[in-house]
Amino acid sequence: MDRRTMAFSGRVAHVSMLGVINAPMTEGEAAQVVLPLVDLRQARDGGRDRQLLMGDAVTVIDREQDHAFVLSAKDGYCGWVREAALGQGPQPTHWVVAPSSHLYSEPQVQSPEKACLSLGSKVAVVGSWGAWANTPHGFMPLAHLRPIGQWAPDPVYVAESFLGTPYLWGGNSRFGIDCSGLVQAALHAAGKACPGDSDMQMQIGRALLPEENLKRGDLIFWKGHVAMVVNENVLIHANGHTMSVNYEGIRDALERISAGGGGLVQARQRVI
Repeated sequence: MDRRTMAFSGRVAHVSMLGVINAPMTEGEAAQVVLPLVDLRQARDGGRDRQLLMGDAVTVIDREQDHAFVLSAKDGYCGWVREAALGQGPQPTHWVVAPSSHLYSEPQVQSPEKACLSLGSKVAVVGSWGAWANTPHGFMPLAHLRPIGQWAPDPVYVAESFLGTPYLWGGNSRFGIDCSGLVQAALHAAGKACPGDSDMQMQIGRALLPEENLKRGDLIFWKGHVAMVVNENVLIHANGHTMSVNYEGIRDALERISAGGGGLVQARQRVI
């Protein structure tokens, strides 16, 4: 099995692993991320696999040394996070549609900011004052929020809102993102299911036939890399070449990646 989606901490397994893993089983404990951003790691002291955003739902399977082993509800990814990043609270009602937005201590622009949230973060709006939403974590501009279920109509437009974001391996936010993180953020914002890594994303949608032309929203895959098509000539991707999210001509990208040892295109998928 893929260790990234194996709900087994090494000591305790989720009940979904019954018959697969010989270990103590648990149904786990529901929790949500209560910090703006937290790394999801293969091991407590290991490197970043992915990141979780405020409001992301998880199932806690195991706890050890101030860390929790969790199963992410949004994509099935498993790993360790800092225990302090998790908590309980009202079910999120809204998601952040702006590329990033601040939480404020009071419902006015002059008040001190408390934190910065990335697009895709989720909050519970428990009240409003004019143009401001009140959440358990602070006040936010209502214009930066949309009710959960009211998704973006165009995932490419969402990806374009990340233009200029610095490249970060395993990143999932406006503060740093990688190729698969960008695709996942764009598709999730459009209400589409999407796993966390590019090799997993290669399995979603349907494969384009060789004679089919690319269109807006299609995905192009190389080994270890994915890009989203903007139009028949241009793609958008988070990449280590510019260390940012940027546009690139499709033909230019094909030539550059091949010349750099990245190989040929492995798949072209249509997901919308």
